[in-house]
Amino acid sequence: MAAAAVRRPLPGTLFAAVLALAVAGCSPGTSVENADVPKWRATALPSSSAAVVLQDSGKILNRDRIVQAAARVPAGSYTLTAVCDGTGKAFFAVTLDGKPVAEAGAACNGRRETTKISLPAAGRVEISSSSVDAPLLYAYQLVPAQ
Repeated sequence: MAAAAVRRPLPGTLFAAVLALAVAGCSPGTSVENADVPKWRATALPSSSAAVVLQDSGKILNRDRIVQAAARVPAGSYTLTAVCDGTGKAFFAVTLDGKPVAEAGAACNGRRETTKISLPAAGRVEISSSSVDAPLLYAYQLVPAQ
């Protein structure tokens, strides 16, 4: 008679331990809701120069857009650097006097992503931050291109 393979279920405690380790490995160490944004920003995207035209950082806890503006930005070439932490992706829409100029995104993996932006005229620049993957942390800065 051939030996039959016997399948035994994992004990409940072993299964729970494996599941807890898997979840811990996939989730951020600190919840977004309780994160210290200034402390996170200081390492994720420190201010690079005094020439920062527009910057913001914070928490996106729902799908509402967060808008910041600078009133008199000269025409020229700029670099938008953005970073996101959490899950999913953050999106940044740039407008000049209400007209779309550029869109950028940052994957929420803690890496900085840059987008070159050209402003054809001087005017009011707005940057709108949003995500469908909330909650997450975001930071960006717009500086003149080097």
